[in-house]
Amino acid sequence: MNRFTTPVEVVPFPWTSDHSVKQLFIGSCFTENVGDHLKELKFPVTINPFGILYNPVSVAGCLHRLLTGKPFSQEELFEYNGLWHSYSHHGRFSSPTAVNTLTAINTALASGSDALREAGFLLITLGTAWVYELRATGQTVANCHKVPAREFHRYRLSVAETVSTLKDALDAIWSLNPGLRVILTISPVRHYQDGAIENQLSKAVLLLAADALVSGYGRDKCAYFPAYEIMMDELRDYRFYQPDMVHPSPVAVDYIREKFCEAFFTPEALALAQEITGVRKALSHRPLNPSTDAFQRFLLQFLEKTRLLSKNHPGLDFSSEIDYFSKQLAAFNTFPPENRERSRL
Repeated sequence: MNRFTTPVEVVPFPWTSDHSVKQLFIGSCFTENVGDHLKELKFPVTINPFGILYNPVSVAGCLHRLLTGKPFSQEELFEYNGLWHSYSHHGRFSSPTAVNTLTAINTALASGSDALREAGFLLITLGTAWVYELRATGQTVANCHKVPAREFHRYRLSVAETVSTLKDALDAIWSLNPGLRVILTISPVRHYQDGAIENQLSKAVLLLAADALVSGYGRDKCAYFPAYEIMMDELRDYRFYQPDMVHPSPVAVDYIREKFCEAFFTPEALALAQEITGVRKALSHRPLNPSTDAFQRFLLQFLEKTRLLSKNHPGLDFSSEIDYFSKQLAAFNTFPPENRERSRL
């Protein structure tokens, strides 16, 4: 028994995944914390084709648009403070010209649409039940893009509204991709800009809505991962937060991500991910002196290891890693033999 924490049980998912199954991750920044890491480990993940999304209405709107694949038009953009924005998208898509903004948006839309149709798994991370509705049109926005608050009506979704909104989207998805499995989770990031009480009420709405959806669909189609609960109970100490005391620290993110991977992936996929992690660490290694024979042996070792991984897993792309180790070896061979130090790394 651990005297200094209250462990949160992660109920094993009734299904698992591996490197052969495509995945789509939608939602808050925690979605990107997990998804970016999995991409580095060669899992076929598409992450947030609309950028970071926080509220259930925007998540559902994204999913509906991915289903239709209908491109965005300039009429759906607006210009503010010298940039062209979309109220359906995160600010990462904004740019000084409408053409560039549309190009970025529609490129990501096409990729995300394909991913949704082909995915075996969909992870949705919900951040807040508070939404901002544009007064002029009634549109719920994914991002206010620093437009003055007076232009919006702010309110909190009810549990029933949240369930209905997400259910409509999920039902539409399953009509197109009936084999899709859905994982719901609540972001461990506290939205303190809404206030402490309001944040807790918001998270409560999301938790109850997620439970209703999992119960309604059954765990053979829809399951829940307790990211928020792990942060609040196992990692409740402020040493697990970043200096803003709101966002989880890298250590906390790694811990929650590890728990997710253990529940989600097969043992074989985890073992392969561990091998790839070793290669990724080798890529970032910077020797004190690159002219040593020891560094050459190091490069040869990982070049051979990466080539073997590529041969044994032809569906995964190791070309950039192989290219890196090969170029480093070529650079080593440019050192005159008399200048190569025969010392340890």
